[in-house]
Formats: sequence, structure tokens, C-alpha cells
Amino acid sequence: MELDIAVQLDYAVGGPVDLLLQIEAAELDDQRILDATLDTGWAGDGWRIASESGVGRRQWLSLTNDFQCTYNARVAIDRVAPDFAELPQVIAHNLPGEVVRYLMPSRFCPSDTFQTFVMAEFGDTTGGARIAALRDWIEDRFAYVPGASGPRTTALETFVQRQGVCRDFAHVLITMARASTIPARFASVYAPDVNPPDFHAVAEVYLDDAWHLVDPTGMADPTTIARIGVGSDAADVAFMSSFGPMSLRQQRVSVMRA
Repeated sequence: MELDIAVQLDYAVGGPVDLLLQIEAAELDDQRILDATLDTGWAGDGWRIASESGVGRRQWLSLTNDFQCTYNARVAIDRVAPDFAELPQVIAHNLPGEVVRYLMPSRFCPSDTFQTFVMAEFGDTTGGARIAALRDWIEDRFAYVPGASGPRTTALETFVQRQGVCRDFAHVLITMARASTIPARFASVYAPDVNPPDFHAVAEVYLDDAWHLVDPTGMADPTTIARIGVGSDAADVAFMSSFGPMSLRQQRVSVMRA
């Protein structure tokens, strides 16, 4: 299938700002960029730097004036959704070195505090069956409530409140997966059917020697998702990180099946 992606960003800048931008869909084996244009208002591309785990593209921009940016792309998705119940867990000491970091607690995902709960509630499952059970448990028990959380909300706080947005749902699943000794990471993505339309966040879990997308909100089918970037949690892969005074004037994200 193919997606048409359109993004418009408009921010007021109150002084010199260093901006780290990551909004371009990644070129990967299971998703191909058929056409794309990014206009940041700069004469060049800014300063390109490496992305987390080699997924996606990000760049620094140095701003003194208000920031307007547009991104348009058509992306072909070629991915089969797995039957999680059939996916085996990889024994920890057999994990590739670059995957091990995604077993560890991180700023928004304190997985070491969830081990007792996960074993008590889901101890009769392993591997992909455990992930499917976690996904369904979160989707059934948590309410999607825009404005219920903020940029500093952790998975533990979301677990207690039982409400949040896609970022929070992803953090809870990642936390519980890591507490189950299953590597998990945060993925910033584009996906149709997200309501309200916006940048979206899901989890990726490492099973059967591969990464697999999981959306605990239930809004996005993994076969329709285009990854932007990945990281340990939202701190690693924000679509925009500003170091200086900026304020939102307008932001629009549209993701449609072509």
C-alpha cells in the first residue's frame, strides 16, 4: 500500500534557536520513499547527523526568525503483520549487541519497577504471546484522552492514571516488554486512521530476531505505518527538539492512503 503524507509547521521564534528536526519518513527495507520534498526555509539542508539505530534522518537548523516548514511524501509500505502468538522470544544472551540497550530502563520507561506486576499478571505467557496480551490489556484498560499527560509524564504515571495519548500508551507497552526481558523501543511514525490526525507513536518489540511494530492504542495497523525514527523512549525521537524560545502557531499533519 502507499501513503500520502503532508506536514505543515508554523512556530514563532523568540530569539536564537538551535532546532533538531526529524519529520522525514525513513527509507527502510519494508518502506520505500517514492517521492518527497522538505522545505525548512533554509537555502541548504542544515547539518545532517546520525539518527538513533540508523533509522531515519535528522538535521540541525539554526534559527533567528520564525520557523515555517512543509514536508510532503509518498511512501510505499510492504510489510506483513505478524501473528504475535507464533513469535518466539530471543534468549537475552543471544541478543545482538545493538539490541541489548533496549532491555534497559530509560527516562520515561522505568521497567525495573514493573517486573513483579508483569510476572503476577502475565506470567503464564512468553514471547509474542506476552506482547499480544500486554497490547490487548493496555488497549482495553486505558483511555485515550488528549491533554491528560504532558512531555514529562512517565509510564509509571500513565499506569496509575490509566489515560494518556499515543506516546503514553507506547511507553507503558515498552516498559512492560522490557520488564519481560523482551527488547522494546519507541517509534515515531505516520499512520492513517489516527484521530485526531497528528504525528503518532507506537512501540517496536524484538522477537524472532527481528523488530515488529505494535500499536497499543489500536488505531494503527502495522501494515499501514511509516516509521520516522526510533529510540529508547520519546526523548530520543521527538519530531522537533528546540534549544531556545519557540511557541506553536499552527501544526497540521495529514496521512492518507494513496
